[in-house]
Amino acid sequence: MAPLWGPPSPTLLARVAAGQVGGVILLGHGWASPARTADALARLQAVACRRGEPLLVGVDQEGGTVRRFRWAAPSASAAGMVDASAEGAATARALRSVGVGIDFAPVADVVATPASFLGTRSFGGDPAFVSSRVAAFVTGLQHAGVAATAKHFPGLGSATVSTDDRRVMIGRSAAFLTARLAPFRAAIAAGVQVVMVSSASYPAFDPSGTPALFSRPIVTGLLRGTLGFDGVVVTDAIDAPAPAATPHAAARAIAAGVDLLLYTTTRASERGYVGLLQDAATSATLRAQLATAGARLRVLRAWLAARGGPHCP
Repeated sequence: MAPLWGPPSPTLLARVAAGQVGGVILLGHGWASPARTADALARLQAVACRRGEPLLVGVDQEGGTVRRFRWAAPSASAAGMVDASAEGAATARALRSVGVGIDFAPVADVVATPASFLGTRSFGGDPAFVSSRVAAFVTGLQHAGVAATAKHFPGLGSATVSTDDRRVMIGRSAAFLTARLAPFRAAIAAGVQVVMVSSASYPAFDPSGTPALFSRPIVTGLLRGTLGFDGVVVTDAIDAPAPAATPHAAARAIAAGVDLLLYTTTRASERGYVGLLQDAATSATLRAQLATAGARLRVLRAWLAARGGPHCP
């Protein structure tokens, strides 16, 4: 997934035409006009469909401070959502109206410190309460045809700074962290289509200290094995400080069990694509893992198309 900050550039359109981009994430504040947003996405999808497969289009439309579309629901902070299911449905209607199929929400992190960087993005500090709100938002969003994303697995509720800005290590015990997996369990039980894995490290779950998005014990062992999630796993920004400093980052994420690589800068997405091609050329194991990831992404595209989402004639 490459970043989209406004109308698509000729370079991005060329990359889509060449099959180098499987999706886009809408970033920044250039989306004040629903009509211009819909036009930009329609132009991208027209190019993608010449290759026979629509792009996956996602946006961070959460409750609280992170809302790319100021004209769309949800308007309340996550903690202030009285009816999270209704908020999810309203959000989905707005996103579908402009051609967005994936909401990178809800935030399933349980706040564990007053200094949490999440602020109004989180539903709160009680695992049971957060679980109920997460499940309701997922249900409302997906019943209205937009794929929900539970994030940031296995939890950033203890972090005081954002992983987008700094390296983060969560030093809590396995028992503490496991108790706060409840909202992710609730999202999976509600049928969530996507889970976003964080770039923080969790020594209690993986003693190597590798960022979660590169950790096979966390992605394949904990999320897919213990929690039983078989949908699409997307990275948090793979060009954030911790993963960006890791050689062969794209290949390592795929090897951990990730399906979708999320980039927030154009240059990083270009380098990531080239590096992944080079690594796949020399590794039959990586090629097999890419095939598995591709199959999951096709299931997600079919899920979206069956609900009126992007599809190619």
